[in-house]
Amino acid sequence: MPPPIRRSALLAGACALLLAACSPFAPPPAAQLPGPPAPAAPLPSWQQSGVRMLYLAPQESLLTITVRRGGALARLGHDHVVASRTLQGTVAPALGRVQFQFRLDEMSVDEEGLRQAAGLTTTPSADAIAGTRHNMLARVLDAERYPWVRVAARRESGSEVLDADITLHGVTRSVRVPVQITEAADGRRLQASGSLLLKQSDFGIVPFAILGGAMAVQDQMELAFRITATDDAAAAGPSGPGSGAGPGR
Repeated sequence: MPPPIRRSALLAGACALLLAACSPFAPPPAAQLPGPPAPAAPLPSWQQSGVRMLYLAPQESLLTITVRRGGALARLGHDHVVASRTLQGTVAPALGRVQFQFRLDEMSVDEEGLRQAAGLTTTPSADAIAGTRHNMLARVLDAERYPWVRVAARRESGSEVLDADITLHGVTRSVRVPVQITEAADGRRLQASGSLLLKQSDFGIVPFAILGGAMAVQDQMELAFRITATDDAAAAGPSGPGSGAGPGR
């Protein structure tokens, strides 16, 4: 039988190999996850009614999702911030309607500035970030099959709450979202921000876990958004007139 010191070294090595092979920190395989085209969604009836439209400005808009570690071995992992800076969509201020969408495979993982803003104190390595992104897209969200997240929301006049339908992983859920909205006096620009808590399991997603749940991602997600919309359709890129609600690539 190996001496105690050698047995401890072998056990530590085996645990390290297991974590490297299975955890969110594992580097992705050489083959990259493909980004399949998705068909454009049909225009909602309110977009065809001739009302004045504003278009989301991706360069001024941001959506973040913070997921936190769980399980008995949570100390070995990291919390993560995932972000989209490629929101596409439209707003009809007079109708209190907004719709937007983004691709999962265009999201970033663990931008340093966003980690600091979220109060996350650990610093994952580049390999850990790459592994997290791969596992998120391929093993958790099935982004090849469900590449788009879509949101359609409505607001009663003067209300500070949005009634939103969120479609993720092929499942649509209705939620109420407190929102702060400011609109330019000339009506040419609008900004909205808010936050809410969602559960992955509500969308049929099984949170990532290994070692019987000893290392896991918590079910709850913290979503926050800051959206700017403008009447400058050119600045909005693919969400401008004639593009449909969700163009593929």
